[in-house]
Amino acid sequence: MTGYDILSPTEIRFNFDKPGNREAPQILGSLYIMPKHWWTGKDAEGNPRDISRGTLEVPLGSGPYRIGKVVPGRSISFDRVEDYWAKDLNVNVGSNNFDTIAYDYYRDETVQLEAFKADRFDWRTETTAKNWATAYDIPAVKANHIVLEKFPQTYRGSGLMLGFILNTRKEKFQDRRVRRALNYALNFEEMNRTIFFDQYSRFTSYFDGTKLASAGLPEGRELEILKSLKSPVSAEVFTEPYENPVSEDARQERTNLRKAIGLLREAGYVQKQGKLVNKETGEPFTIEYLLNGGRFERVALRYQASLKKLGIDLQLRVVDSSQYVNRVRSRDFGMIYTGWAQSLSPGNEQREYWGSNAADSEASQNYAGIKNPAIDELIEIIINSHDRDDLVAATKALDRILMWEQYVVPGWTSPFSRVARWDRFSHPKQLPEFSIGFPTVWWWDEEKAKKIQEAN
Repeated sequence: MTGYDILSPTEIRFNFDKPGNREAPQILGSLYIMPKHWWTGKDAEGNPRDISRGTLEVPLGSGPYRIGKVVPGRSISFDRVEDYWAKDLNVNVGSNNFDTIAYDYYRDETVQLEAFKADRFDWRTETTAKNWATAYDIPAVKANHIVLEKFPQTYRGSGLMLGFILNTRKEKFQDRRVRRALNYALNFEEMNRTIFFDQYSRFTSYFDGTKLASAGLPEGRELEILKSLKSPVSAEVFTEPYENPVSEDARQERTNLRKAIGLLREAGYVQKQGKLVNKETGEPFTIEYLLNGGRFERVALRYQASLKKLGIDLQLRVVDSSQYVNRVRSRDFGMIYTGWAQSLSPGNEQREYWGSNAADSEASQNYAGIKNPAIDELIEIIINSHDRDDLVAATKALDRILMWEQYVVPGWTSPFSRVARWDRFSHPKQLPEFSIGFPTVWWWDEEKAKKIQEAN
């Protein structure tokens, strides 16, 4: 963007330096309009407001709800605006049905779960497979006062990748053979059986679950795009469909570990007295795995045990949320477990995820530090796609290269949102295709709520 022109009190024109980026005007068009008179004014104590700083003062808004009661660090509530200006617009009819919506925050997941069972709040999205399988064998569930339901909607509208992200800013992770070896060492199937209750499957795409995901070998327009790239691309992209290693039994696990050792030897590492060391320097191969709290520790311990068989020392560093955020922003980690959610129309945000310029930006989501000219080329092709077919083909090509470069040891997912809720609500028979729609199109059901109240 080169600048803007104010055409009238209600019109503004943004000027771009080149054509082709059709998404950029839409991004600008979605910017919120802020009330300048409020933000340039003073608060109740006479202090000038500063839009660039946090505040506990309730800001001026124009939506269907206004902020109600706030207890910093514990809870926030939203009260319905009875004279909301867009209440009767056809797109809003049937929505925003609750008088008050309150959110409570818990620092401890166990306490949160027990508070839900004790009817301290109504709705819980369950993200832990073990809890879903074992924690809800309680009278309220048996009496149908608590409903357990899995919703597929939230996974239809976005691709997802989660996994162990390797910080390629560190020299040891710059060799793709090393990154591939770390994937061979992960025994997902054993973890899925023993701690995930067989609820998950592994990611094989950065756009998992969508038509943007690559599969098989490239063909048609995707193959044309890959061949047109000026930058080099790994040969496997053209000759082998990407697949994650599988360890269904001890034999397959041993085979995978042998393959991992072979790749590590090719990359210049040898085993000495049970430790994997750099052949030239003798430096032991260690990985600092940074965890945001202890919730994922049991998974980390399984991976740690597998890597130990290769002579790799996976060092767990459990820190609080503030320290975790600061260390991720400053790229002070060897490995983290997180990921990226995608839309069905990828565009400019891809620069933020994998673009070379974003690799050196402290706050970007290029966690892995990816600097790959071929990926940079594909990002620009995606952004400047002429039609949907070109966008899909270029996205599949990008996905294929990202998978083969092994920047991430892919994690796992379930194609459902697992929801536990007290049965006090109702919803339309047909929910939105890409969303559960809670709380927007749901409503309080007095009859259901009364049954639970009488039972208690």
